[in-house]
Amino acid sequence: MNLPNKLTMLRVILVPFFMFFAAGSHIGTSAYNPVFHLVAGVIFAAASFTDFLDGYIARKKHLVTDFGKFMDPLADKCLTTAAFVYMMADGLCHPVVLALVMFREFAVAGVRMIAAERGTVIAANIWGKVKTVLQMLTILFYYIAPAFLRDVDVLGFGLVVQGLCWLVALVTVLSGGIYLWQNRSCFANAK
Repeated sequence: MNLPNKLTMLRVILVPFFMFFAAGSHIGTSAYNPVFHLVAGVIFAAASFTDFLDGYIARKKHLVTDFGKFMDPLADKCLTTAAFVYMMADGLCHPVVLALVMFREFAVAGVRMIAAERGTVIAANIWGKVKTVLQMLTILFYYIAPAFLRDVDVLGFGLVVQGLCWLVALVTVLSGGIYLWQNRSCFANAK
């Protein structure tokens, strides 16, 4: 297993740690634990950095593998979906946003599976990367911004997070539609 694939697997391993701290933060309640909230953000940031780093190393050193093309987006999905689930549980991400994110991810995974059966591996396109970056920035803002804002305006912060979540939903649907359109040939002879 090469270094980029190891970094991808590290991202997968970080997901349960992120979930532990995100679940223990209890933002918006009297049991709010700002340390857990920040630690969840730091873990998410570290995991997100591995996403950038594994792709950079794989391309620069010509270490792109079929495993990496498959596992890298899957690791991203696990991490970001977990984060949006906790944001929804905290009341700051609408369930429709999470449903749209998950629908897009299932649809793209389905196309990739059909292509894989035909011996083709489909890498992420630029719109998928834009979607991923926007999702990661939204999540980082949600988990890290409160640590640096004194006397957080809870209503204002919540409105910004909700606005970012709806922007994520819009870009997610757009990127999914473009991805499905670009790979529509996978459906042409599907049995």
